[in-house]
Amino acid sequence: MEVIKLKQENMWLNFLNIIKNKIAPLSYDTWFKDTKLHDIIDGKIIIIVPMNIHKKHLNDNYIDIITETLNEVTGTNFNIEFILEEDILKKENNNDELELGVPFNNPEKANLNTNYLFDNFIVGESNYLARAAAVSVAENPGKAYNPLFIYGNSGLGKTHLMHAIGNYIIKNTNKSVLYVTSEKFISDFLNLNKKDHNGTNFDYIDYFKNKYRNIDVLIIDDIQFLSGAPATQQEFFHTFNNLYEYNKQIIISSDRSPDDLKLLEERLITRFNWGLKVNIFPPDYKLRTDILKRKLSNMKCGKPFNNDVLEYIANNFQSDVRQLEGALTRIFAYATMFNVNEINLEIAIEALKDYLNKSISIKNDIQKIQKIIANYYKISIEDLKSKKRNTNIAYPRQIAMYLSRILTDESYIRIGMEFGGKNHATVIHAYEKINNEINKNQNLKNLIDNLIKQIN
Repeated sequence: MEVIKLKQENMWLNFLNIIKNKIAPLSYDTWFKDTKLHDIIDGKIIIIVPMNIHKKHLNDNYIDIITETLNEVTGTNFNIEFILEEDILKKENNNDELELGVPFNNPEKANLNTNYLFDNFIVGESNYLARAAAVSVAENPGKAYNPLFIYGNSGLGKTHLMHAIGNYIIKNTNKSVLYVTSEKFISDFLNLNKKDHNGTNFDYIDYFKNKYRNIDVLIIDDIQFLSGAPATQQEFFHTFNNLYEYNKQIIISSDRSPDDLKLLEERLITRFNWGLKVNIFPPDYKLRTDILKRKLSNMKCGKPFNNDVLEYIANNFQSDVRQLEGALTRIFAYATMFNVNEINLEIAIEALKDYLNKSISIKNDIQKIQKIIANYYKISIEDLKSKKRNTNIAYPRQIAMYLSRILTDESYIRIGMEFGGKNHATVIHAYEKINNEINKNQNLKNLIDNLIKQIN
């Protein structure tokens, strides 16, 4: 052991002599003269420095020359860590300290929910692309799509996919993963204003940077909430750049596309567009029924459950998965409270009558628009929902789709479903066509204004 220690000391003296000849005397005396070699272990060389400022300055300005010179002296490449004498004493005394980094292969420390896996993510047309992209990233973190930006309304499975990626990587690789919400990132950033026992915040800065930059995969949920925190946006910008530069995987979610995040800095939006953007749409009827069947199979209820009940739920709760789960839970609770032996359609309607009000209100808005357009153009609502393409039907249908888009909060895909199951691209085309014509045709603009007055 003493021989090894002596060899390490001689190696460090040799290293310092070479460095001394490579840099200015003032720089050497300021940054290197008082450094010591603490240990070489597991491919890492641990260097003792006098102050926290040395850690930062050596990392920022001399890391390349240090790596190059160590290679000259030893013929080996090392990972380099700078540490203070007091840090060593803290470790030896086993004092409580800030937890550094994210342990490998530990879902709990990575803030991952182990129930969210690819195996139990139910796939349909509305989420197929998002799931495929997520699997690709999980199999090739930092290489496939970086960043991966998943967006869509609440309750459609964005968080499930993000946790599934993290769980897959932890299970199948030795990479470190961290999942956080944007609120947690903001909270950690605000802690940088705290002072330690020395009256500085160096410890908190080291903790923050080690937590968010010394990892292989950063997963951050609901990025839109950074919009009210400009200083935090700046820090996230630097964190993003650091991870991206070293090919570390970044996965981000939002309730809207990057280009719609108007309150975020432009340079952040630009970086979000560097990788792959995937949208998760509300589930179609088939996917809703598949989700309900899976949820039902996982619930322990010893009561018969009629198939028409599933159809009733799938037809009336169309916007997100949480609504479907809530409807099932409410029906089971109702059946238990009133000691119902069989859950049939009558029981489901009674159990959900209040719960449906909010969902139905939006559906009624679209139906109201359809009715007014049909009356004005003297066609039927069935015509608006049909596949007929003759002008006297197609054009009113486009106006109705346009009004549904501007007068409700519904997505393109949901509007398409209310018009006989039209593809969301059809609704987008209708909206853009009418929107462009309004700017050129005053008569059409006047008509639209009058129709809006009737609808309101």
